[in-house]
Amino acid sequence: MAEIVVTGGNALAGNVSVLGAKNAVLKQQVAALLAPGKHMLENVPHIADVELMSEVLSFVGATCELEDHTLVIDVPDDITPEAPLDLVRQMRASILVLGPLLARCGQVRVALPGGDDLGARPIDMHIEGLRQLGVDFELRHGVLEGHVADGLVGAEVHLDFPSVGATENILLAAVLARGETVIENAAREPELEDLAVFLNAMGANISGAGTSTIRVLGVPTLNAATHRVVPDRIEAGTYAVAAAITAGEVVVSGCVPDHLRMELRKLQDAGCRVEAGEDWVRVLGPKRPNAVNFATLPFPGFATDLHPQVVALLAVADGTSVITENVYEARFKYIGELARLGADISTDWQHAVIRGVPFLSGCPVMAPDIRAGAALILAALRAEGYSTISAAEHVDRGYEGFVDKLAALGADIEYHA
Repeated sequence: MAEIVVTGGNALAGNVSVLGAKNAVLKQQVAALLAPGKHMLENVPHIADVELMSEVLSFVGATCELEDHTLVIDVPDDITPEAPLDLVRQMRASILVLGPLLARCGQVRVALPGGDDLGARPIDMHIEGLRQLGVDFELRHGVLEGHVADGLVGAEVHLDFPSVGATENILLAAVLARGETVIENAAREPELEDLAVFLNAMGANISGAGTSTIRVLGVPTLNAATHRVVPDRIEAGTYAVAAAITAGEVVVSGCVPDHLRMELRKLQDAGCRVEAGEDWVRVLGPKRPNAVNFATLPFPGFATDLHPQVVALLAVADGTSVITENVYEARFKYIGELARLGADISTDWQHAVIRGVPFLSGCPVMAPDIRAGAALILAALRAEGYSTISAAEHVDRGYEGFVDKLAALGADIEYHA
C-alpha cells in the first residue's frame, strides 16, 4: 500500500488551483458512449478513477487518451453493451453505463457496482426509472441484464429521493428516447447540471438541469462534442479546510465559490475569514476554530464529500459540535482512525458528537476511502509530530497531485509509493 508521511505544525500559505470535478468527468466519459466520433473533455484531472472509467469504456469499444488534462474519447459505430465485473466492482460510477448502452444498443449487461464502502447505496431508483422508459431487467448471478423491446419511450419519472446517480442514469437514457421525459425531484448538483451542458452540446434537448424538474425531449441521434469540465467543488473545499485547520491563508483558484455556499458559510461560523471572487476563494484560518453544527444533504445542502474534512477541523475546535450524516450510512468509518490522532468523537446512528480537543498527536492511520483519506491528511497537518497515512491510493482516486499541492503551500508531507 502507498502511504503519505506528514509532520504537522506548518500553517499553509499561498495559491492552489483546482481541476475539473471527478464527479462530473466520470459521468461525461460515460455520456460520450451515446454518440460515435471523437469527443474532447478539457480540464480533466489525472486521477485513478478517470483511468478506471477509461478501462470500462475500452471494454465497451471506445478508446481514451488523456494528455495535458484533455481527454479524447473515440467512440466507434458499434459498441459492446457490457461492463465487466472486475472493473465495475472497483467504482460505483460505472453503473451509469446502463443508460447510454440501453439507448445505443437496446440491451446491457452490468455487474452490480462497488466503489468506496459507504454503506448500502441501492440502485433501485436507477432501475425503476429506466423501467418507466421501457426497460425490462433481470438479475442473474450478480449481473444486471436489461433489454428494450421496442425502443425507449419518454415518461414522467418521480424520484423518492433526489439521487444523483438515478437522475443521471435516467437522463442518459432519455436523451435518445421517443417523446418527452420529465424527471421530478431530480438531483440539483452542479456536476449533474454540467452533464446536461455536455449532452446539449452533443445535440440533446434538456431543460431544467440544476432544478428539481428536468425535461428531456428525445432526439434521434447525438454527435461528438467538446466540453470543459466544471471545477471540482470538493477539491476546492478540501483546500479551504486545509487552510482553516492549519491556521493558514490559502487562495483557491479556478473554482466556483457559489458551488460551496453552505460549506464556506460553515467555515465562517467556525471563525475563518472567507473572501470570494468569481473564480477564487481566500480562506484565513483561526488559531483555533469554533464549534459548528451541520447536516449533510443533497445540493445545495452541505456536501457529504466534505463531511470528513470538516469533522477533522472540528476535532480541534473550542467546544462541542454535532453533525448529522443524511446521505451515506457508513460514512463514519473513518472516525476510529481520527480518534487514534486524539480526536474525541462519539457516534450514534447517523449522528456524531465532536468534543474539540486543544491538539492532536501524530500516529499511523489508514485511509478507508477517498474523502476520509483527505480528512486524515488534514488532521495530520494540524497534529503534533509525525503521522503516516496508509492506503493512500484511495486519495489518488479523487485528487491529482494532492501531496505536491499541499507541499507547495508549505506542508511537510511526502508520498511513498
